[in-house]
This record gives sequence, C-alpha cells and structure tokens, in this order.
Amino acid sequence: MKSNPVSTTWSPELAYITGLMASDGNLSNDGRHMVFVSKDVQLIRTFKKCLGIKTKVSLKKSGFAPDKKYYFVQFGDIRLYNFFLSIGITPAKSKTIGVLKIPDKYFFDFLRGSFDGDGSFYSYWDKRWASSFLFYLSFMSVSLDHIVWLRKKIKELTRSSGHAGKETYGGRAYQLKYAKTEARIILSKIYYSAHIPKLERKYKKVYSALAIDNRHARVL
Repeated sequence: MKSNPVSTTWSPELAYITGLMASDGNLSNDGRHMVFVSKDVQLIRTFKKCLGIKTKVSLKKSGFAPDKKYYFVQFGDIRLYNFFLSIGITPAKSKTIGVLKIPDKYFFDFLRGSFDGDGSFYSYWDKRWASSFLFYLSFMSVSLDHIVWLRKKIKELTRSSGHAGKETYGGRAYQLKYAKTEARIILSKIYYSAHIPKLERKYKKVYSALAIDNRHARVL
C-alpha cells in the first residue's frame, strides 16, 4: 500500500526520526530510498508511526553475527530524502556525519532518537563508596566530528560537559559519556513527557535506575 508523502516540517516526531536515521538509518545512492534497521521491532513500529508510512517490516540476519536477526523498513520518499541531505545526513554517513542542522527547540527529541539508536545506559552499585549507586548515559558514533558536535550542543543547552573518547568496539567508534548528575539533567530533557515516541525498553531501564537512586538518596 502506497503511503502519503511525509511532512518535512519540523516537529517532535520528525526530530526523533532524524535522530534514529542519524544513528541506525541509511540513505541509498538512488536519491529516493531510505532504510532504518533495529533489533527492536517496537522501535521499527514507532518509526513507521511517526512517519505515517505503511511499509512492511522485514527481517534479516546480521553479517557479523549470523545468529542475530534485525528488523528493518525500506521506503522511498524524495522530499524526505532531500530533507535529510539538507540537514547533513548523507549516503554512507557513518564516518562522514558531523554537524546536523537541528533547531534548538527540537534538539532533545533528536537526541532521544540518537540515544534510542546508538546510545546506551547502564547502572550499578559501587561498593567502594559506601554502596553508591552510579549510572552513565552515553552516545556513540564512528565519526569524531559528530561526537564533537553533539558534545558542544549538549553543553550549550544543558551546561553538561561529559567525556568523549575512542573507547568502544575495539577503538573503532567514539563515545560521549555522561555520569550521574549530568546524565540526570540530560535525561530530564530527553524524557520531558510520558507521551512521546521512544524505545520502551530503554525508557524502562532508565527510570528503573532513577527510581532506585531516588530511594537510596532518601535513606541516606
């Protein structure tokens, strides 16, 4: 079934989709088609809902781990394709992506998409410091220019500095990491409402950790 053309007017949904495309999406070289890939079928369905497309969800095996399978959608929309080009997302973007033209008003919707695509969050009890509960928020990219831009933009809007380094996947990717206090500030901006598009799995993981930290703080 053919979908209607996607709106390229900035909105929280389009900014979120832009974050997903900047992390786990791909523009083909034909000037029309795009692909979004994820291991989470819920995220694929959210992607489709945000764009209002009816393209079927397909399944493929990973080239690096044949036992793993990934969901993906492939669709064509010349206007959306050109929109992504105009803001800095290009074909074969992995190492070339840098500064993206995202309005400040929608930056944290974009950042939530980036987090849901290539970000991570983990928490643990550090017994060295009277059982302190710690957690970290991070974003990843093969492109140093993109990480530098992300860090600069996040600092501009939240005053959070974070730490950037080549620390993941055998030193082949750059990571931008925020520890507890700064992570809380950024997460409050990313999850500004319960009724926004998001990867439910990560959202639950984040708020389970925040709930533990809140309870622990009250005990101290």
